[in-house]
Amino acid sequence: MKQAKGYFGRRKNVYTVAKNAVEKGLLYSYRDRKNKKRTFRALWILRINAGARQYGMSYSQFMGKVKAGNIELNRKVLADLAMNNPAAFKAVVDQVK
Repeated sequence: MKQAKGYFGRRKNVYTVAKNAVEKGLLYSYRDRKNKKRTFRALWILRINAGARQYGMSYSQFMGKVKAGNIELNRKVLADLAMNNPAAFKAVVDQVK
């Protein structure tokens, strides 16, 4: 019942309904912890693609050259550079070209 605190209607004060609601909520939270990783990776890819296209490269070309050039930056860092520090991202692009 403590876990059902804040739920609406019978979900908060009827034991069987609250138990079912809490179990379903726990299943959703488990599932969405996995989905969160997927959505962030997709966001990073979008940002890297937008940054790379400014310099005439597609995402796949850019990432292929990053791997071939042994640049040890992951997608999270590259996306952050592309969005918040365009000069540093340009330096990475120039290095891989």
